[in-house]
Amino acid sequence: MKVRPTLTIFLVIGLASMSMATTQDSRVEKSRAVVMDFMQTLKGALQEAMKSGGPVNAIKVCKVTAPEIARQQSEKHGWKVGRTSLKLRNPNNAPDAWERETLLLFEKRKLAGEDITKMEHAEEVTEDGTKRFRYMKAIPTIDICTKCHGKDLDPDAETQLRESYPEDKARGFEAGDIRGAFTITQPM
Repeated sequence: MKVRPTLTIFLVIGLASMSMATTQDSRVEKSRAVVMDFMQTLKGALQEAMKSGGPVNAIKVCKVTAPEIARQQSEKHGWKVGRTSLKLRNPNNAPDAWERETLLLFEKRKLAGEDITKMEHAEEVTEDGTKRFRYMKAIPTIDICTKCHGKDLDPDAETQLRESYPEDKARGFEAGDIRGAFTITQPM
């Protein structure tokens, strides 16, 4: 049987596309697992802090523990793992251009009625001549978040925030808002 060159090219392209899709699916699944671990670890630490000392202790968890979780996850996987937002508390978490675009996309998707808890975005990008896999998962604002990020804050929490974050913009959130996103950059 004689195989035509055109058919062979289509088969090779098709198999390569399937392989790339499988690789991307694997990267998304691994990213989801890392985000889930980060989210559960942070949520547990926040709940414990709230029980033992209220919002003032929770602020300390976000300031000290959350960056440590991100650092540990980054080292463990060889990726850049973190959190970002359009309304920052910590300027070290400022979004880069891709993250900002994705956060704005999340806001549009929320307005269109999409469930924030399922909201994510992933793609392969080329940045500074280097290919990377980028992933973001929206962080929904839940009731516990409003204790430190809401409209009416406890006076002690207010004082702690002024001392810890003099340029704080991460306020006024209500349950159901997009607080920000977990973000992952994987080398390729």
